[in-house]
Amino acid sequence: MSTKTELRIVAGALRGRKLTAFVHEGLRPTPQMVREAFFSILGNAIPDRTFFDVFAGTGVVGLEALSRGASAARFIEKDAKQAADVQKHAERFGVAAKAQVLKADAYRWGERWIAPADPVNVFLSPPFPDLSEKADEFLALVGHLWAKVANDSVLTIQAEVGFPIERLPEPDKWDVREYSRNLLLIRVKGDPQPQGDAEEGEAVE
Repeated sequence: MSTKTELRIVAGALRGRKLTAFVHEGLRPTPQMVREAFFSILGNAIPDRTFFDVFAGTGVVGLEALSRGASAARFIEKDAKQAADVQKHAERFGVAAKAQVLKADAYRWGERWIAPADPVNVFLSPPFPDLSEKADEFLALVGHLWAKVANDSVLTIQAEVGFPIERLPEPDKWDVREYSRNLLLIRVKGDPQPQGDAEEGEAVE
């Protein structure tokens, strides 16, 4: 069973623009509170960089990144309808020239991906079941992407409470924020922690 919901771009050039999504067990749009916290934490790391929205779903996070000045956004989504909807939203919002929607399985894409030479932002928001049922595969994906990105790149995972943080690469170097059941796990390559607004959310020791 799915529920119709409306998602809003919070800030930037597309502020206030809305998109409609049908939420079901396999699709969990990033809550607005978590999106706001995420973009507040990354701050100046968003403009003029390519943003990779992995497990894109509705694409709202990548679209928000474009709204806030990302030079380009790449949306990786295996569901054909969701991928088509992201493309339609990008066209309707006038940002299609900066958006590339890749209909692909994120795990296979991660194995083949050739990372740009410049720093990028990578945001991974897998379906909650993947965090338990495909934990090994997901952690391997994180490892692949982390090894490939250039220094100063930011890799962020949206997970939920109970995610095995201790199995991440160098787990003590991730900045962990908790928002209800949601976790943001953020790491800057080549730097122990990302710079940002430490008052957004609660850091977990």
